[in-house]
Amino acid sequence: MGEKLDVEIISEGNVAVVAFKTTSISDVDAIAATSKQIKGFIEENHPDKMVFDFEQVKFFSSQVLGVLLDARAKLKTYDGEVVISAINPQLHRVFRITNLDKIFKFFPDKERAVSGETVN
Repeated sequence: MGEKLDVEIISEGNVAVVAFKTTSISDVDAIAATSKQIKGFIEENHPDKMVFDFEQVKFFSSQVLGVLLDARAKLKTYDGEVVISAINPQLHRVFRITNLDKIFKFFPDKERAVSGETVN
């Protein structure tokens, strides 16, 4: 009976972009369904890189961190990587507090995340 999480998964060559199209990601059932959708996409497509685009997100529950870690574990089995783009400073703080900023790369926008262009 939970809300549907509006997420779009698109491929740009060997890079998959998971774009969250909602400002708040907190419904447990919706997050679980999205996680299943992402896992299925990874199994079917084996992207080299998966970009999680948080441009529109203002809040997410800690369950989202589990989704990111699950995706990272799946991609790591064949040397793929998960990166984060366009995350706001308040949400980035959650990654720092949990030390997850050490295992994920962060990019200011989706385009740079896809290209792998780093910013100094």
